[in-house]
Order: sequence, then C-alpha cells, then structure tokens
Amino acid sequence: MTLAGFAVTAAVPLLAVGAAIALVRVLRGPGPIDRLVGFDVIMSIGVGIVGTYALATGRWAYLDVALFVALVGFLGSVAFARYIERRSR
Repeated sequence: MTLAGFAVTAAVPLLAVGAAIALVRVLRGPGPIDRLVGFDVIMSIGVGIVGTYALATGRWAYLDVALFVALVGFLGSVAFARYIERRSR
C-alpha cells in the first residue's frame, strides 16, 4: 500500500468521527451560535471528504464539487449569522 492509499484509508474514518461529533454539537448545542459552528465544521468535513474522494479516484473534477460545497457552507453561515444578529436587536 502506498502512502497516499494509507492516508485516504485513514482519513475517511477520522473525518466520519469528526462529523459525528459535530452533529452532536448541532443537535444538542446550547445556543444558536454553537449550532452554527457545528454546521460550519460539518461543511468543512464535507469538503474534506469530497477532496479525499477526488484523491482516491483521481477524478479531479470533484474538486469543483468541493469548492461548491465550501461556498454554499460559507454563504449559509453568513446568512444564519445575519439572522441571529437581527433577531437579537
């Protein structure tokens, strides 16, 4: 097994564990800010999973998908933060 193959094999379970922990924060977060941070972490992990898949398969077009997921996650976070800011006034 090559080093890249080992890295892909090790990265996927670690990313899944990180996503599960972040999902717990989203579901049980004491406040909306904690849920927003958990959502950001899940979106970042999603980008990592798509990037790992692109590395494993050699299909570099999936990096465009990762870029799109990152953009949607960022815009969703900004929109939710603005909603929380306006609601707290």
